[in-house]
Amino acid sequence: MNMAAKCILYNGRIYTETEIIPNGYLVLAEGKIIEIAEGQPSIREEKKNDTEFIDCKGKTILPGFMDLHIHGVQGADMMDGTASALTVMKRELPKEGTTSFLATTITEDSREIEKALRQVAEDGNQLGDSDEIEGAELLGVHLEGPFISSKRAGAQPEQHILPPNIDLFKQWEEASGHRIKLVTLAPEIEDGKELVSYMKERGIVASIGHSDAVYDEVKTAVETGVTHATHLFNGMRGMHHREPGVAGSVLLLDEILVELIPDGIHIIPEMVDLSYRVKGEDGLVLITDAMRAKGLGQGQYQLAGQKVDVDEKQATLEDGTLAGSILKMNDGVKNIMEFTGCTLESAVKMASSNPAKQLSIFDRKGSIATGKDADLVLVNSDMEVLLTICRGKVVYRRECWE
Repeated sequence: MNMAAKCILYNGRIYTETEIIPNGYLVLAEGKIIEIAEGQPSIREEKKNDTEFIDCKGKTILPGFMDLHIHGVQGADMMDGTASALTVMKRELPKEGTTSFLATTITEDSREIEKALRQVAEDGNQLGDSDEIEGAELLGVHLEGPFISSKRAGAQPEQHILPPNIDLFKQWEEASGHRIKLVTLAPEIEDGKELVSYMKERGIVASIGHSDAVYDEVKTAVETGVTHATHLFNGMRGMHHREPGVAGSVLLLDEILVELIPDGIHIIPEMVDLSYRVKGEDGLVLITDAMRAKGLGQGQYQLAGQKVDVDEKQATLEDGTLAGSILKMNDGVKNIMEFTGCTLESAVKMASSNPAKQLSIFDRKGSIATGKDADLVLVNSDMEVLLTICRGKVVYRRECWE
C-alpha cells in the first residue's frame, strides 16, 4: 500500500473519544492522528505528492479494534512458533477491522510454548519504521494456560496442564522478551494466588479462566490481583442459585473486566444480553478466540494436535467441545449491537477502548484522539470493513465500496 508522509480522511462520520462528528476529517502524520475537525479540510494547494486524500463517502470511521484473545487465522496459529505465522495474523486481521492484538497460546508441551514465546520476542526486536508496518500490531502475548483446572479444560489438552509455577513463568517471561501481557489461569489451584501476586507486581493482567472456583475463591483472587475473566461462561464453573460459580462471580464483581465471544454460539444472544445488562459497556471486552480455520471455510483442522471440525458457524473437537471460534471482529461488533440493542458507540468501547485500558495503553490506542496512534477502520452501515489503517498506513482497502 502507498505510504504518503501525510494522509487526510474526509467526508466521514467520525466516532472520536468524546463525540460523534457527523461529517468531519482526520489528518494523519508519522503514524499519529494530528488533527480532528468538522467539515471539509482546507486545501490551499492541489493534492500534494506527499499527501494521500481518502474520500470516506459518508461512511463511518471508528478506532481500530483490539483483540486480546486470538489464536490464529487463515491457516496460521500463534503456536506454530514461526515468523510467517505471526506475519499472516498481522496481515489478515485488518480485513476484519482489528489493528492490534495479543497472540494467544494454548495449553501445550512447555517446550512448544517456549518456542512460540521466543518467536514473539524476535518479532519485538524487529520493530521498524512505518514503511515496515505489515498490518495489525502485535502487542504481546496472552498466555492461555497451562496453569488451569483440569475440571474446566474445555479444548485445552489436559495432558499438558501444569500447576502454577513462578519459576517456569519467569523463564517464559525471559523467553518472550517480557512481552507476556495477560495470563489466563485458575487462581484457586495451589500456588495460584502467589502467581497472581507476582503478575500484579509485574503489571501483567491476571485473568481467571478454565477455572472451577466458587464465589469465595473468586473474591479472594480479585483481592489478590485478578482483574480479567477469560471467555465468559466457557471453561468455567457456571452459575447456580446456591453458588454463583466463576460465571456469576465475575458478573457481580466490578473489579473484573469480562471477555465475551459474541458469535451467538459460545454464548446464546439472550445470555449476551444478560451479561451486558449486568456489566454494562464499561465491564465487557469483545474477543474472537479465533483459531487457524478462520477465513478458510469448512473442513478439518488442527488445534494443539487435536482434530477440529469446522462448518460455516463453529469449530468443534471430535467430542463436540467448542474449539475456539471462526468469528471476525467486525461481525462480533455487529452481533453485540443486535443481541443487546446497544449503540455503536457502546460497541466501540467494548471492542477498542476497554481492551486498551486493560492493557494500560489507552494513552496511545483504543480511541480516536489527537496524538494517538492512527489505528482506524472505515465501515459501512452493515459493519463491513472498507478500509483499515494501522499506525497511519493503509494496510487493507476493499476493492469496491462505493
